[in-house]
Amino acid sequence: MTSFIENWSTAAVTSAGLFWTAFWAFGLGYLISAMIQVFVTRARMRQSMGDAGPKSVALGTVFGFISSSCSFAALSTTRSLFAKGAGLVPSLAFLLASTNLVIELGIVISVFLAWQFVVAEYVGGILLILMMWLLVRLTRPSALIERARARAQDAEGGEEEQVPDWRKLIASAEGWARVASRYVMEWKMVWKDVIIGFTVAGIIATFVPRSFFEALFVGSGAADPAFWQIAVQAIVGPVAAFFTFIGSMGNIPLAAVLYSNGVSFAGIMAFIFSDLVVFPVLRIQATYYGWRMAGYILGIFLVVLVASALVLHLGFDALGLLPDPSAARSVTERSFFKVDYTMALNLVFVALSLGFLVWKARRHGIDVAMPAAWGERILFTLAILSFGWLGFGLAAHAVIGVQ
Repeated sequence: MTSFIENWSTAAVTSAGLFWTAFWAFGLGYLISAMIQVFVTRARMRQSMGDAGPKSVALGTVFGFISSSCSFAALSTTRSLFAKGAGLVPSLAFLLASTNLVIELGIVISVFLAWQFVVAEYVGGILLILMMWLLVRLTRPSALIERARARAQDAEGGEEEQVPDWRKLIASAEGWARVASRYVMEWKMVWKDVIIGFTVAGIIATFVPRSFFEALFVGSGAADPAFWQIAVQAIVGPVAAFFTFIGSMGNIPLAAVLYSNGVSFAGIMAFIFSDLVVFPVLRIQATYYGWRMAGYILGIFLVVLVASALVLHLGFDALGLLPDPSAARSVTERSFFKVDYTMALNLVFVALSLGFLVWKARRHGIDVAMPAAWGERILFTLAILSFGWLGFGLAAHAVIGVQ
């Protein structure tokens, strides 16, 4: 029993630590999303990113790199871009870039894995975008895209039509009050998925034995795995990621666990790239665009991430750059809570979030009622249970620490 309580406390601390690592990225992504929704007009977005030409795709990629969002926040920003009139390919390029071509993700990868994974993350991000572009051009379902855009526009609302001059709006208290309201609404939309996701991440990292993941990846631990084994691992990578329920910042420690147990470079990269095919992301996409469009995007991402992982593995192998598995660090070896840039950024976004919450509460109030839809009710219940799990685990950790 004591051992279980100790593991419970470790899982809770791991969940809290992973969320602490990613919180500022959440805040930054939601702030950018809120500002786009309030200040950027559909006409301007259509003019700059309204087609699937090289310029629009390049702009989407650059904007994604600049935004540096976690997957949950990037989804919201992508919806805003798409609803404002950006083409599907530039919007998806933004989504892929903002979750793969990001500085903070590279830093986390360098902490838990080897430098080769950092290089592969950025090279792979470009490959993902190029392959996605080609695949969407080959399969483009125009009617499905338009229905998805209409649904996204309904979610965005029509605020911009009331105040077309964004220069005056951005300099006014009313404009930033709208940003505060949107920011809080974005958190309200996904907080359940986020708390459940990070709770599950801590549980998996602590309670699920490494042998379980090793069994999933055929040929893991082999000195010279066959190509078919590498290909299978690249396919299993997103399957394993799907059931971890977590995004890009949270799956890096688990990727280190997999790699330290012999999973191939391709399998690890496919796992890392899979932050946009986990179940909470699929559910959010369905909320934004409908299940058919969410399924289409899921299929596109699955194909391109497996293909990119294989290309990277073969390329690094040909250059003699495949890393040594012993370089991986376990998630349990990491100290999450310390004085560093993460703490500074988190404190900034904690203050910003509290300020926006108070601002919205004073102007419009905060709805905290139980959701009506059965799916939302289930998630709400699981989120409350997650809070209970984390609360008891953290309390147990404090008691154990005192002893």
